[in-house]
Amino acid sequence: MDKFVRMVADHMEAGFLENIIDMLKHDKAHFGLIPGLIADERQRVRIGALVLIETFLEKNRPEIMDLVPSICDALKNENPVVRADAAYMLSVIGDEVAINCLKNSLMDPHPIVSGAAKEAIHDILQKNGLPPDGIN
Repeated sequence: MDKFVRMVADHMEAGFLENIIDMLKHDKAHFGLIPGLIADERQRVRIGALVLIETFLEKNRPEIMDLVPSICDALKNENPVVRADAAYMLSVIGDEVAINCLKNSLMDPHPIVSGAAKEAIHDILQKNGLPPDGIN
């Protein structure tokens, strides 16, 4: 994790989420921090990353959609909770592109991850008005 992402994560952990939201409102170039935050070992930071997605998704959809490949990378993290949180974040974003990387997580050995991936695929399909795709 680079120093700036670590600093932002530390501030988020310390309860300064509103400050980070303000920073992103003024400089959209910092949206690229979010995938690094979802991979943080601290739950408060990962929840903060999700809040950032939820806060900016409607008004900044193209920028958030650009993060999908990097968030998909978090599905390969060694920590199963991080992988499950990444799957949930992808479901919140709702981009169909995420379905392919989520399908790989259906076979994850950790039930929390495979369950989150299954639910995320279902949610994305539903948000996009697509058929259930035979997911078990």
